[in-house]
Amino acid sequence: MRRNPRPTTPVSAALAIGLTLGVLAPPAMTLAQTVAAGETRLRIERALERLPYYGVFDLLAFRVDRGVVTLSGFAYSATTKSEAARVVKQVAGVDEVANRVELLPTSQLDESIRWATFYQIYTDDFLSRYAPGGAMRARYEAANFARFPGMQPFGTYPIHIIVKNRRTTLVGVVDNESDKTLAGVRARDIANTAGVENELVVKGK
Repeated sequence: MRRNPRPTTPVSAALAIGLTLGVLAPPAMTLAQTVAAGETRLRIERALERLPYYGVFDLLAFRVDRGVVTLSGFAYSATTKSEAARVVKQVAGVDEVANRVELLPTSQLDESIRWATFYQIYTDDFLSRYAPGGAMRARYEAANFARFPGMQPFGTYPIHIIVKNRRTTLVGVVDNESDKTLAGVRARDIANTAGVENELVVKGK
């Protein structure tokens, strides 16, 4: 998986993947300009976090350069991609939006890998504490998928699961190295997975 450029700002709980909100201002930039730029980034992040269909199978990030916002990452649905651009364009201080979010494949095999990985991680005895509502909520979401295919668990999930052409990437923040390692093991246990990239970041590092 190609990683986002360093200035790109990640969004939601999973989006503290070693990137920071702050960008060092050039010497010519005044303090007022620096503060205004920081406020714009914060407003964009909040707007994206509030997207109603943003979930565990998405990963959105952005970069701001003189009023031009570049959106990147991966979206599980076209709705999420288009809505992300729409809400960002409404943020004060944003003049233009370049939407480079990639739509993830909708193949049945990728879908089965996504949900199997979600279930393995978020119902695990040690990792279920990362699921909003715990393991019972994760089981409920999986049961819902059986009735409503094409949906995904929405909300703030610290471990995002990105599946593209049978390859899985785990992105987000966990409490310790043991949890990072265990999440990777659970993802590799899934049948038909071509490979797993564990890009989880340990909190505080």
